[in-house]
Amino acid sequence: MGLSIVVLGLAGLVLLQQATAGVVASKRDASLNEAAGVYAFMQAQLRTPEERGVAVHESLNRLADLADAQTTQYRVVIQGPTSSLVSAGIRAESVPTELRERVELGEGMFITPTEVVYSDPAAVAEPGWAIGTSLIGATGERYPIYYIFPMTAEQQTLGVLQRAVVGTGLALLAALGLISYLVTVQVVRPVRRASQTALKLASGELGERVAVRGTDDLASLAKSMNRMAAQLQQRFRELETLSTLQQRFVSDVSHELRTPMTTIKMASDVLHEGRGTFDPLTARTAELMSLEIDRFDAMLADLLEISRFDAGAAVLALDETDVGALVEAEINANRRMAEKLGVEVTVDVRTQDNQAAVDSRRIRRILRNLITNAIEHAEGKPVRVTVAADDVSVAVTVRDYGVGFEADDAPHVFDRFWRADPSRTRVVGGSGLGLAIAMEDARLHRGWLTAWGRPGRGAQFRLTVPRDPDHELTGSPLPVAPDDDVPAEVAR
Repeated sequence: MGLSIVVLGLAGLVLLQQATAGVVASKRDASLNEAAGVYAFMQAQLRTPEERGVAVHESLNRLADLADAQTTQYRVVIQGPTSSLVSAGIRAESVPTELRERVELGEGMFITPTEVVYSDPAAVAEPGWAIGTSLIGATGERYPIYYIFPMTAEQQTLGVLQRAVVGTGLALLAALGLISYLVTVQVVRPVRRASQTALKLASGELGERVAVRGTDDLASLAKSMNRMAAQLQQRFRELETLSTLQQRFVSDVSHELRTPMTTIKMASDVLHEGRGTFDPLTARTAELMSLEIDRFDAMLADLLEISRFDAGAAVLALDETDVGALVEAEINANRRMAEKLGVEVTVDVRTQDNQAAVDSRRIRRILRNLITNAIEHAEGKPVRVTVAADDVSVAVTVRDYGVGFEADDAPHVFDRFWRADPSRTRVVGGSGLGLAIAMEDARLHRGWLTAWGRPGRGAQFRLTVPRDPDHELTGSPLPVAPDDDVPAEVAR
C-alpha cells in the first residue's frame, strides 16, 4: 500500500505537470497569434488618413477603447506621449519592468509571464502572459503597447483537472485497499495460520493441523504441512517408544545384574583377602579381578542412576547446607589419592556465607567427580578449588594445570562415555558416566555446570547452584574461564 501510494502520487504529479505545461504553452501560442493580429489592426488604424489630423493621445485612446470593445480575452496598456492608457479592470503594474525595458530598447514583439493585478482591491491577482511591442506613429514616433492575457479559463481548466486527478487517485487507493484486504484474507491469513501451526509443531505440539480450504496452492501447502506433521508425529512416537524400551532395558539389566554381581563381589573379596596364601601369579589375578569387579559394580550403580534421570524419577532431598564445608569434606576424602599421585590440592573459600538449599549427597557426588578428574589429569601439578557466593548463588571451580582439552571439546565433556583422548589409560578408573551424572545433578538443582580447557594449560570446571531452588540463575560469582596464569612452579 505504501509503494502504491507513492507510485500514484508520482503519477499524479507527472500528469498534472504535463497538463499544466501543455495548457500554458497553448495559451502562450494563442496569445502571440492574437496579439500579432490586434497589433496589425491597430497599426493600420493609427496610420489611416482619418487619424492623421487627430491628436496622437486621442488616437491612442480610441484604439484602446476599440480593443476593450472587441474582446475580453486580453487587456491593453499603451504608453502615450503624456500618460499611460490602461484598460478598465487592470493596473499598469501588470506589465513587468523587464518587459518595458526590452520594448524600449528593441524592436519586435516580446512575451513574458506576468501576474495580472486587477484594479478591484478584492480581486486576487492571477498569472497571465504579457506581450509588448511598439506602435509607430505617422511621423515615426514609437509608442510602447502591451497586451495582457489573463489565464482565468486555463486556471479553471487546471482546477478541474486537479480535482479529477485527486478524485481518481482516491478511488484507486480505495480499490487498492479493497484488493489488499482480499489478498490478506485469501493469502496472508492462511500463510500466517500455517506459520503459527509450524511454530506449534516446532515446540512439540505435534497434534496441530492446518485447516484445508479449497483446492488452490495454499490448500496444497496446508495438505503438505499436515502430511509432514503426521509423519513427524509417527516418527516421534516410534523414537519415544524406542527410547522407553532402551531405558527400560538398561534399568532392567542393571537391576538383574545386581544380585549376581553381589555374589561375585563377595567371592572376589574372599579371594582378595586370601591372596597372601596364593602363588604370585594367582595373587595378581585375584587383585586384578577385584579391581575390575569394583569398577563393574560402580558402572552398574551409575547406569542405574542414569536410568533414573532418563525416566524422570530423580528427586532432590534439599536441606540448608554449607557448600564450602562439602568441598572441604570431599577434598579430605580424596587427599590420599592426591598424595599417591603427587598432586597438591588447595582450597580457597572466598566468602563466609556459602549456605544453599541443596541435596548434599548429589552435590558431593558432583564435587567428587570434578576433583578426582582434576587429580587424575593434573599430571602431578597443583589442583586449586575455589568457593565463592553472592546474594543468589554459590559457585565452586576446580582448576588443574594438566593436559587440558581442546576448546571445541568443551560441549562434549559431559557426554556419556566421552573421552578427550581415547588412547589415554585411566589412572583412577571409572565408568565414563561421572560427568554426565554430575551434569544431570546440576540441572536437577536448576544450576549450571560448565567447562573450560586448553591443551597443555589445564582445565577448569565450574559448578553454580542457586541458594533458593526456585530462583533462576542469571550469573555466577566465579568466571567460567580462569583469571590466573600458569604458576611459576607449574611452568617449571
